[in-house]
Amino acid sequence: MENKQSQIMGSGSIPKLYLGLALPAVVAQIINLLYNVVDRIYIGHIPGIGAAALTGVGLFVPILMLINAFAMLAGAGGAPLAAIAMGKGDRDRAEKIVANCFSLLLLFALGLTVVFYIFCPALLRFFGGSDVTLPYAVDYARIYILGSVFVLAVLGMNPFITTQGFAKISMLTTVIGAVINIVLDPIFIFALDMGVKGAALATVLSQAVGALWILRFLTGKKTVLRLKRENMRLIPAIFKPCLGLGISTFVMMSTESLLSISFTSSLSRFGGDVAVGAMTIITSVCQLATMPLQGFCQGGQPIMGYNFGAGKPERVKKAFFIQLGVCLGYATLFWGLSMLFPSVFAGIFTGDAELVNYASWALRIYMAGIFAFGAQIACQQSFMALGQAKISLFLACLRKLILLIPLIFLLPLFIENKVFAVFLAEPISDMIAATVTTIAFFVSFNKILNHGARR
Repeated sequence: MENKQSQIMGSGSIPKLYLGLALPAVVAQIINLLYNVVDRIYIGHIPGIGAAALTGVGLFVPILMLINAFAMLAGAGGAPLAAIAMGKGDRDRAEKIVANCFSLLLLFALGLTVVFYIFCPALLRFFGGSDVTLPYAVDYARIYILGSVFVLAVLGMNPFITTQGFAKISMLTTVIGAVINIVLDPIFIFALDMGVKGAALATVLSQAVGALWILRFLTGKKTVLRLKRENMRLIPAIFKPCLGLGISTFVMMSTESLLSISFTSSLSRFGGDVAVGAMTIITSVCQLATMPLQGFCQGGQPIMGYNFGAGKPERVKKAFFIQLGVCLGYATLFWGLSMLFPSVFAGIFTGDAELVNYASWALRIYMAGIFAFGAQIACQQSFMALGQAKISLFLACLRKLILLIPLIFLLPLFIENKVFAVFLAEPISDMIAATVTTIAFFVSFNKILNHGARR
């Protein structure tokens, strides 16, 4: 299996490989998006308490983002390095990376479970929980937190399946979890009358099945890199580079909560409830653009990482340019649809005419630079595929922390229409970040490849 897989990754058709890896990843991202939407629809329709329950569960989002961020700290950092080690023919190091990252995930799970379980009531109150919504938030949070080890295992270990070229297996992990959750939700919430506790339990059980699926595969006969107990002892020389590379994804995911708070507070101040409602719709629409883009990059990363490690720069270049073209094409298409048919997108999420009109106006502003994001994500994720931790971290901070969040608060000081100014922060940061990232990538691309070839 190892020789066959190596032959495919190292000499197979790049477009065919990319298609085979990217499509399942995109499908998995879309299913994951639908899974989240359907989950909240069920909660929102609990008789008598739906609105308060949905609001309460929404308060848990910042904690959820942090749990996901820690999962990707290990997964997104370790998987590219495992691919590079595979490309160099160093299977032993690649397997140690897999096992060390799994140990890290177990440690993260222990620490996060203890901290969040104890402090979740205070945190949820800080996030805006009221006497009405807080009980639902705590009920959901504590069950979810107790099962966070499964969440970390699924999100953190699934990239190691994709990076070996088993994209369909990786996709099935998401599909299995989503289907089980969607089936269990109405049973637990309505039939067993468990309310939000049932929703949380359904999610935990679905993630537990996904985690068992992953562990069975990584310890089975089909995998190239096997998860072995003897490799789970943490070795700093193995896990530190993984953390160093994964920190950029960690920053990207963990700052989403801060970004959400920044937008909501400013829009609430300048535009009231209708502006906040429009932002909720825009965030959902934006996910329709960004999540498939993540999938497209997941298809390119294993090919680039493997061939970079194998000293085959031309194959790395070919994979990158295919990824760049696909990301730019999709982002530009989504930009065009957003500009032409904003009311169609807004109408998916609400039937309120005033909110549809307001969100349509705001969507055109917010999405005005989304075409540039295609280049931003293609280049940034390629830096990660090539093991460039420092520049990847900087670029992860550039768009959100250095540009977007400050602009949300600065632009209203200079533009008369304050709400317009807040929404305008997004396309400005998109275009500046994309320009800087693309230039940085093309300036350093050949240097990185040449350095890799000499190692």
